[in-house]
Amino acid sequence: MKKGQVVSGTVTRLDFPNLGIVICDGVEIAVKNVLPGQKITFVITKSSKKAKVTGRLLSVDIPSPTQITSPCPHFGVCGGCLMQNIAYEEQLRIKEEQVRRLLDIENWEGIVASPCHSHYRNKMEYTFGDRCKDGALELGLHCRNSFYDIITVNECRIADDDFNRILAYTHEYFAALYQVPPTSTNSASKVTFYHRRRGSGFLRHLLLRKGVVSGEIIIALVTTSQMDFDLEEWKQGLLSLSLTGTVNGVLHIINDGVADTIKADEVRLLHGRDWFSEKILGMTFKITPFSFFQTNSLGAEVLYQMVRKYQNEISSLSKSANVIFDLYCGTGTISLVLAKTAARVIGIDSSEEAIAAAKENYQRNQEEHLLAPCTFIAGDVLKVIDETSETPDLIVLDPPRDGVHPKALPKILAYKAPHIIYISCKPTSLARDLVTFTAVGYYPKRAVAVDLFPATANVEVVCWFSLLK
Repeated sequence: MKKGQVVSGTVTRLDFPNLGIVICDGVEIAVKNVLPGQKITFVITKSSKKAKVTGRLLSVDIPSPTQITSPCPHFGVCGGCLMQNIAYEEQLRIKEEQVRRLLDIENWEGIVASPCHSHYRNKMEYTFGDRCKDGALELGLHCRNSFYDIITVNECRIADDDFNRILAYTHEYFAALYQVPPTSTNSASKVTFYHRRRGSGFLRHLLLRKGVVSGEIIIALVTTSQMDFDLEEWKQGLLSLSLTGTVNGVLHIINDGVADTIKADEVRLLHGRDWFSEKILGMTFKITPFSFFQTNSLGAEVLYQMVRKYQNEISSLSKSANVIFDLYCGTGTISLVLAKTAARVIGIDSSEEAIAAAKENYQRNQEEHLLAPCTFIAGDVLKVIDETSETPDLIVLDPPRDGVHPKALPKILAYKAPHIIYISCKPTSLARDLVTFTAVGYYPKRAVAVDLFPATANVEVVCWFSLLK
């Protein structure tokens, strides 16, 4: 295979998260944005004896037998979803197959479906921008395979339907005031979006979060400080929208950073409060704008039930006091779920905001749910575990997508806790860390996949490790 060569073939499988594999002349070629069973034409983009050969899709010549018509009008252009054109049962089969290829686990317990397949996301981060140079204002998600182009997604099939209404109103409001950059004038009534290459502009992001069970919504408009704009009219329009939920807070977040991430140099409260509540397995949690919380509330209940199931089995095997370390604990959701039957829980997270919420969540639920003592510590897991004298019977790991920090993992394993439950939202990270686990004497006793992200290529995996005696 040579770079630039045009090839046709049938996709035999889909590797995590979005690599279709075509075998031509005994060579495996990886092509993105395809489905198993499709016959495609593609061009070779990289050919090497040492690395995987890759191709870029040119056309789908024959559709997959399992392919369906996407219910989303944005699908194919928007980069948010990859599986809208696959029936949900087939999505589950593909995801389970992908995880099984990555993880060599004997006692595999299959994949558990999400209770809700559409409009399930309780958090969305939208970006202001355009789809073409100096085009109309867009507010939504990045176009597929594009770093800069944005498409407005006011009929998104995975976002909560209230989010679609809020996005549509916000887009319409600012589009009427939009001034195509660059401009030599600076009208007080006109707005621009932040252009990363130029480092100038006003509108950056729209952050929406909602308690699916509570119905409480917080709305945050993220801008630079490059313009003094009165947001009162926009806010009043939001409050007059017909929504299934209730707007509990409207925020204006100032972010003058260069990176295309949502962070706050300053937070201005325009209405209500800067947090919302959600119920998980009967307990109420306070969630702040930047604190981690699973994006699928109903799916999170299924995930935590699996974690609790493993915890209960571990408790039945152990004769010692059930002391649990919950590392990367966020707002304390898993800690509190486990505290119903544990002797003591210690939660650690790098976010001071999340830890403050975790402490409040504990106080809120402790008496009603008879929770064991919980201690929450703000700090880098790598450093905090060096300062912790207690010995855990069980460690729960729920790290970011890239997995446990390579310097922290040996320290965590050095505790020689009899059991570890690893919750991974990126199976490739778990597969990498599994090698380290087995090298020091841990073996995967049980594992299950939980689909928290229908229509996307992502999937959650819960793996219970036990230490060989």
